[in-house]
Amino acid sequence: MTMITAAARSSARSGRLGRFLGAYGQELVILGALVVLFVVVGAVNPRFLSDTNLTSIFSSNAYIAVAALGMSLVIISGHIDVSIGSLIGVLATLSGTLAVGGYPVWVAWTAPILAGVVVNAFVGGLVAYARIPSIVVTLGMLSILKGGLISVTDGAWITNLPADYLIAQKRLFGLPLPIYFMVVLTLLTAFWMRYSAFGRSIYAVGGNAEAARATGIRIEGTTVAVFAIHGVFAGITAVLFATQLQVIQSTVPPNLELTVITASVIGGVSILGGTGTVIGSTLAALLFATIGSALIFLNVSAYWLRAVLGLLILVTVLADMVRRRRVAL
Repeated sequence: MTMITAAARSSARSGRLGRFLGAYGQELVILGALVVLFVVVGAVNPRFLSDTNLTSIFSSNAYIAVAALGMSLVIISGHIDVSIGSLIGVLATLSGTLAVGGYPVWVAWTAPILAGVVVNAFVGGLVAYARIPSIVVTLGMLSILKGGLISVTDGAWITNLPADYLIAQKRLFGLPLPIYFMVVLTLLTAFWMRYSAFGRSIYAVGGNAEAARATGIRIEGTTVAVFAIHGVFAGITAVLFATQLQVIQSTVPPNLELTVITASVIGGVSILGGTGTVIGSTLAALLFATIGSALIFLNVSAYWLRAVLGLLILVTVLADMVRRRRVAL
């Protein structure tokens, strides 16, 4: 009896370990890659591990990690948003314009969030009720936002930003505030996605929309809500992006949408929807920043970063396809 009980306990532990690795395997791989990078590059060039550089790594890409949280929700629900870079550029310009226009800083901080919700709820409505594929809707929105921003501002920079507006430059206990935004929002979103009914419905819609509808989930309402929440993260991202420097360039940040989507995909969110965690997308954003910094300290051209990210995307997508085929079998 004792031997049987011991075997049962061992089997239970193995089962729990297997489920844990299955749920967080991608996140553990990225975390391991981060540790290896810090150890190897730090050994080659000790300045890589300086407090200044580590703070820069964790804070400089914090806004990308926040944007990737919203993008992960969209992809998990079975959609995609290629207009996120243009939207962040527009919202950052809106925020900066309000700040230099004499409005209270809280207005300059909250207006982009509300505008992001409105814009993305509209996008979600077209996807959900007009049945237009999200890639098509967001491609159109990308052109509208990008062209409109340049036409209205002529690419002029916004200067003379009030000091109390620059929230990304403020510190708490010696750490830049963007790090706190990144960590707190990641943990809250991960908890909400795992334990709330709505979070589970997002996975259900992305995994099998018709099966989700059969269980009583409102597909259209869920889609609009996901895009609206994505707009909240876009607004927060815009504020962090706009306040990290003393000026705001009224243009769309180059390749930002690709970086955000890449962070979600490499972080373990399946491009086909239905699986993934937001913790992985945050770790992936940190991995990008770490690789970029490592290339500098190793005297390697920064252009290799794009090649590395492209390779990571292909490997991640192929691994996801293999995993799905095994599950189907």
